[in-house]
Amino acid sequence: KYTKFSICYYWINSLDQKTSIYSRLENVAIPSGEENKTAALSYDYRIMPLENTSSTGTYYCKVKWNDIQKTGKGVFVLTRDTGYINTSYGWEILVTLTVLLAVLSITATALLLWKRKAMCHLVSCPEQVLCPRRNRPNILRQKVETQLPSASPPPPPPPPVYD
Repeated sequence: KYTKFSICYYWINSLDQKTSIYSRLENVAIPSGEENKTAALSYDYRIMPLENTSSTGTYYCKVKWNDIQKTGKGVFVLTRDTGYINTSYGWEILVTLTVLLAVLSITATALLLWKRKAMCHLVSCPEQVLCPRRNRPNILRQKVETQLPSASPPPPPPPPVYD
């Protein structure tokens, strides 16, 4: 009674429309000595290729005997226009990091040079050192002027602040 059955494959789309894919009839011979025993048989069916994105849905397998019908749990399949694309951002990250570090380095160097110039710089006169404190050159000039009559050479100027 159960050796003859049909296998039907179908799918149901997102609009709950049922579409038959494939069906076949089976007639399984029972070997002698195996009568009245439960048997499990496997039947595989491949659906390839899926035509387009409208093939998205749940795919089912149904087995039908004379008076019994069994349906599988179903497999949901999502189809897309393009397959999986492995994106690698390694080069983009490396270039971005390099540019960022270069900009930071240039900015830091410019700030250091600007601060150094603002802190202290030399003027063409060797006996004067200009610093943010404006009264310092005047003090140096006064000391040099008061020491001139003694005929001793003026003391060397103090080293710049950045040294």
